[in-house]
Amino acid sequence: MNHSNSDDPQKNEISKRRHFSFRLNGFFFFTFVVFTVLIVRLAILQFVEGPTMKDAELRLSYKDNPIAPMRGTIYDASGKSRIAYSTSTQSLYFNMDKNYSTDENREEALKMAKKLEEIFKTYGDPNEEQLTAKEIEERMDLTARKNYSWTPRLIKTGLSNKEIAYFLENKPEFKAFEVVEDSVRNYDEDNVAVQLVGYLNKFSGARNNLDYYKDLYDRRKELPEEMRYLETEGVGADGLELMYQEQLRGKNGSKKVPVNVAGRSIGQVEVTKPERGNDLYLTIHKSVQEKTEQAIMDHLQKLRTSSNSLEYAPNARSGYAVAMEVDTGKIVAMASMPDYDPNVWKNGSISSADYKESSLFITNGAIREAPAPYQDDKERSKHPGSLVYLGSTMKPLSVLIGLQEKLFGLHETYFDQGYAEFGRKGYETKVWNSSRKYNGYIDAAEALRVSSNAFMVDMIGKRLYSRPDINGVEVWDKYMEQFGLGVLTGSGLPREIEGKKDYLVEAETNNAQSALVYSSFGQLGKYTTLQLAQFAATLASHGKRMKPQFVDKIVDANGNVVQDYKPEVLNEIHFDDAYWDLVERGMSKVTAHGFDGFPYNFTRKTGTSQQSVAGKLVENGVFIAYAPSENPKLAVAVVVPEGGYGSFSAAPIARQIFDAYDEAVGLTGTPRKPANDQATTTEE
Repeated sequence: MNHSNSDDPQKNEISKRRHFSFRLNGFFFFTFVVFTVLIVRLAILQFVEGPTMKDAELRLSYKDNPIAPMRGTIYDASGKSRIAYSTSTQSLYFNMDKNYSTDENREEALKMAKKLEEIFKTYGDPNEEQLTAKEIEERMDLTARKNYSWTPRLIKTGLSNKEIAYFLENKPEFKAFEVVEDSVRNYDEDNVAVQLVGYLNKFSGARNNLDYYKDLYDRRKELPEEMRYLETEGVGADGLELMYQEQLRGKNGSKKVPVNVAGRSIGQVEVTKPERGNDLYLTIHKSVQEKTEQAIMDHLQKLRTSSNSLEYAPNARSGYAVAMEVDTGKIVAMASMPDYDPNVWKNGSISSADYKESSLFITNGAIREAPAPYQDDKERSKHPGSLVYLGSTMKPLSVLIGLQEKLFGLHETYFDQGYAEFGRKGYETKVWNSSRKYNGYIDAAEALRVSSNAFMVDMIGKRLYSRPDINGVEVWDKYMEQFGLGVLTGSGLPREIEGKKDYLVEAETNNAQSALVYSSFGQLGKYTTLQLAQFAATLASHGKRMKPQFVDKIVDANGNVVQDYKPEVLNEIHFDDAYWDLVERGMSKVTAHGFDGFPYNFTRKTGTSQQSVAGKLVENGVFIAYAPSENPKLAVAVVVPEGGYGSFSAAPIARQIFDAYDEAVGLTGTPRKPANDQATTTEE
């Protein structure tokens, strides 16, 4: 009987051993190959790629955090008074040294927030509102919603000495916290030109409201490190602080923070100091500015309480004034009153209570529409804001237009019966002089002296409309813009407005004749006080419209002049000298209260503009002047909403501005000592 090999147990065992030995040898060979590859790879990593990877490891183990620079100082024209300046302070920052997404670590952080709340209450300034635990937790940003994990979080700035001492003495307990030297913005305690200077806001808030900062945020990865803004950094939000943001800011420093693989900060921080911003030297004279502001507030009080029926103005609650050098365009004073204390913004933010109290006064009413200063919304809607019609202060330009366009001659007379009529026959509208005054035969100069509405209507408004060879409204508009009315002044101030050309609306909705008639005596153009001052300066220079200047020079931290400013003529208007002489002859005889004893000849025009507000007709006081008449140095414009007659409400304020400038600078180029007997506001 034959048996197959498969039935032989001995042979099967030998075969199995042979196969096992083969597989075992294969396994060892495979293992040998794998280990050989690993050893070779490790050798390559260590000896070939090791130095490169070591450099990469070092690079990845540090994170750069920018340090905001110290902001430059804003000085007045004398260079002696700091209008806005930054000071060093101590701030508490929190570093994300752990993963706070875990329950255990988050609970630890919340306990720390509560502890900080108690520390601030105990050691903080008792006059300041202290942070709550919830507010501290929000600033810690444990979920990294607002910041990268390695970015230090600002918890509190302006630490008191007791707080600083506590954190330094208990440093081991606050390993994740760091006391850092920081800066805070301060403003002159006398509140000098606060709306012009502006204020700071946190970058995180400013980029949501201002396109300039939004663009910087969107392009942040393209910018060099020294130009990248911190979310908690204070940046210019209005006025000169915003206009000169780049010059004032300077360049970032940096903190080089060592981090582990998880991105948590470890080790010693390396600091590179930031570069300080440049300083601004303004054209604003502190002494002139302060006296301007005080003159407005004092006179408003007088108007509201006066027993003189011509002067009494119970609703005169705000006033605006601008003083501009005729030959340079320098603004030596700009007041929007009442004002507020800008130090409520010193930390780059403002409390809701402070904002509610200050909101009506933050807007610069000298360059844009500011609300009437009433807290109650309903009451505020019943009163005009800062933008008003020019009234009779328009008449010098009206006469110039009339002469230039040959609407009447230099020696032509007009019979003023107290009113003028316009419109279709049988449906005429009458325009009366103030107090329906009858003036008889007058020429253009006398029309300016007595402020004849009738002359302006009949000799200019109606005649300009009747010219068949021109579009009267377009011609009028051209002259307005040449004198800076209805266009930007060129100052560059943020949020400045062009004014409102209501005569264009009137021409479109009603007719061109009524548009020109009302415009001729100043009732259809609303312009800012800065525009009015530029207009007055253009009259004073006989047609040179100057760019308003607010900064005389910019100086770096080492005292080197980075940029200085020269007078800049925006445009020139050419009229015959005889036309200028006629207009100034009339203006020089206009009654202006408050100028008794003024030691210079001065050229002026009062205005009382009428305006319908909430169905009620109100009268606003307006005044322009320049002096000395022979060689004009300073032009002044004053607006008092609901002030009544400009001669009583606005002119006395202008007198105080001229006196203040004369004492500080000199209307003849040399500062003049104040007289022993100051002029008082009296009736002429």
